[in-house]
Amino acid sequence: MKKKLSILIHSLAAGGAERVVSILLHELNDKYHITLFLLNDTIFYDIPKNIKIVYLDNSLETESGIQKLLKLPLLAWKYKKLNDSEISLSFMYRPNYINILARMMTMASKVIISERAMPSLQHKNGLQGFVNKILIKTLYKKADIITANSLGNSQDLKVNFDCNNIITINNPFDINKIQRLKQENIEFRDEQFTFITVGRLDSGKNHKLLIEAMKSIDAKLYVIGDGKLRKEIEEQIIDNNLQNNIILLGMQQNPYKYLAQADCFMFSSLNEGFPNVLVEALACGLPIISTDCESGPREILAPSSNMNFKLQNGIEICTYGVLTPINSIDNLTQAMNLLINDQKLRNSYKEKAIQRAMEFNTSIVMKQIIHTIENA
Repeated sequence: MKKKLSILIHSLAAGGAERVVSILLHELNDKYHITLFLLNDTIFYDIPKNIKIVYLDNSLETESGIQKLLKLPLLAWKYKKLNDSEISLSFMYRPNYINILARMMTMASKVIISERAMPSLQHKNGLQGFVNKILIKTLYKKADIITANSLGNSQDLKVNFDCNNIITINNPFDINKIQRLKQENIEFRDEQFTFITVGRLDSGKNHKLLIEAMKSIDAKLYVIGDGKLRKEIEEQIIDNNLQNNIILLGMQQNPYKYLAQADCFMFSSLNEGFPNVLVEALACGLPIISTDCESGPREILAPSSNMNFKLQNGIEICTYGVLTPINSIDNLTQAMNLLINDQKLRNSYKEKAIQRAMEFNTSIVMKQIIHTIENA
């Protein structure tokens, strides 16, 4: 008989954790009776038609931190009442709190939580950050299992939050599906060298650094994604007279058809958990330039290097891409000019890209996920 599995996440809006949940729903659908619990009714990703969806709340982006905090015990009680699964799997910090609090209210399910970002960096500022760090340190260790999607996140939870029951499981990717989708025909570029990036338009993704770098680069940059900083980024592009060089494509249901036609992928984040877009870019055969932020890029592009080392100056030509220090315009432009001018290096990265991406294929990662669920 199939076990009952509940999956709790804020929503299925466009995002990395949400994409992972959509993959899990498809991959685990035949093995478990799944109920998807959401705190918001936004659904961007395709999910199987037979998945039962329960809305615990319809929380808004405009809710204050105090409102969110006060609602936690109420949502946990509601979740405990509605959830009859044997295993409860949650993603991201607020659903994780709800999952653990429900367990403390005598919910019968085994509790697995999934941390998707480096908590000490994600929650480093202000009163809200302080409260979240206390909640993580207090609650996370009460879960049966914590999964973290990168070695950096696992280390952060161990060192800074006294968590020990942690398993590192990288995000799964349907590489064959990406390969199919990238074949979709589209003409969006000219003969000029083309950089491309994908990500929310927010401060953490640091698109402003890319725009500053483009002031001295003879190329085009296409940006896929949307977010609260769109207007600000548009104004920065206009102020620097880069309207013909930087094109905002907005959200795209199929970003891979754009990635496949670009020359190089750019990534400028200040901090990450496990940046899905780097693996997706590899699956599309792209050379990559990425900031060496605290967690993720080094693990993907330089897997045999010291994960605790962080580049402070210069550029690092790694096995599967080029790393630059965070927030360094000079080093970023150096890397961009290198990839523009060195066709041999670009070709070398293209040849190895898909091979590296396949190491994160769903067939490999799902074995780890199922083993974790079964042994909770």
